[in-house]
Amino acid sequence: MHIESLIMLIVSALAMVYLLYALLRPEKF
Repeated sequence: MHIESLIMLIVSALAMVYLLYALLRPEKF
């Protein structure tokens, strides 16, 4: 596992969690 791919995986996972949170709680945005 390369460092770059690990960072990309973490960033994409955080983006997905943020999008799901924004969809579930639209009143916060």
